[in-house]
Amino acid sequence: MPKILLIEDDISFCKLLEKFLIKKTYEVAIAFSAAEARVAIKKESFDLILTDLRLPDSDGIGLMAEIKMAYPQVPVILMTGYSDVNTAVKAIKNGAADYISKPFNPDEVLLVITNALKASEEETDEVVVKEKKTAKKQTTAENEFVKGISIASKKLLDHIQLVSPTDMSVLIIGESGTGKEIIAKSIHQQSLRKNNNFIAVDCGAIPKELAASEFFGHLKGSFTGAISDKMGYFEAANGGTLFLDEIGNLSYENQIQLLRALQERKIKPVGSNKEINVDIRIITATNEDLREAVKNGDFREDLYHRINEFSILSPSLKEREEDLMVFADYFLEKANQQLNKEVIGFSPEVVAIFQNYNWPGNLRELQNCVKRSTLLSKGEFIESDVLPAEFFQIQKPTSSNDNFSLSENEREAIIQALSRAQNNKSEAAKLLKITRKTLYNKLKHYNID
Repeated sequence: MPKILLIEDDISFCKLLEKFLIKKTYEVAIAFSAAEARVAIKKESFDLILTDLRLPDSDGIGLMAEIKMAYPQVPVILMTGYSDVNTAVKAIKNGAADYISKPFNPDEVLLVITNALKASEEETDEVVVKEKKTAKKQTTAENEFVKGISIASKKLLDHIQLVSPTDMSVLIIGESGTGKEIIAKSIHQQSLRKNNNFIAVDCGAIPKELAASEFFGHLKGSFTGAISDKMGYFEAANGGTLFLDEIGNLSYENQIQLLRALQERKIKPVGSNKEINVDIRIITATNEDLREAVKNGDFREDLYHRINEFSILSPSLKEREEDLMVFADYFLEKANQQLNKEVIGFSPEVVAIFQNYNWPGNLRELQNCVKRSTLLSKGEFIESDVLPAEFFQIQKPTSSNDNFSLSENEREAIIQALSRAQNNKSEAAKLLKITRKTLYNKLKHYNID
């Protein structure tokens, strides 16, 4: 009888789920906090751990990292709210077996648990943290690097293969949704560190007051709310790769802390006097122009050079048009697996619509579109009637003061946007509906001071 540790602070929900699992012939132990879970794990062994993403004394991802380092063979499943799904997907890339979104139905719970246990049994001889395969193949699908046929894709692949075996710090530059994290994961998987942890961190999601604790960990009682010891991302990634996504969002103070850790390869948890040596490879990503941020004093130049030993451009979908249907077919296969569908392909009309669409959300938008269309499709092919409405919307000019069209009188529109944003270039870029990098290029082109 498989034994499951259920970690959930919602007592009524926890008891309800416990009864359901026991009824399905599982042996269940309960922990209402991360602290209780740590005690339970030390006392007895478990075949699977089911934990909530948000706990009163820790977060599920941090707790999972601790568990996976000590017990890499035990599958961990995260329970999340709808708004936490993106975070849960990232957790899968860091070793979680799978995730379940609340509210979930009983059949889904059983399927996910069964698949995780089955995958664990097939890999009992492995002692390193590896991606777990489920019937939905979520982990593999999320992490797989798809090789395109365009010139941009071939150049990207060449750069990945060139830099992966080294220990150089890599900066991945590209628009949102272009797959920067998958590129980072691919570099890790082809490196000498592939058998150690790959820890992904969204720098934009870390409050600057908690950054030191998140990166370096803390001791119990070191500050208000530190009710237990916590391992930081640096220590969790020791021996492996630390991926810092959207590094440009770090505050200047946090940049200093990060630079010191990268230079000295030592960290000191908050509240501790003991330094810990760390051996990690740093991969970072940004959709901003960090060189301009350095010029503007928003990003430290010494940190920029430290993380940019080798840079890789993650091309937009418009820059790799030849790859469009390659990715669409891949996402269709993935959607069929996840949704238990058997859609064969795309109608000629849909292919034409795809090829004429701008794809502002890049690969992420394409993936979401294909998955939604697969779910709605009733026949063997995806037809135009199941595509999202934005594929058929025509942009109409408006006289609103908030509309800054770049199609006509571009220089004047930029000046007006800067004036309205009180010369805040980030806000002006938002008004113009362009990236900060594009805005800087246009400022230089039009010689706007």
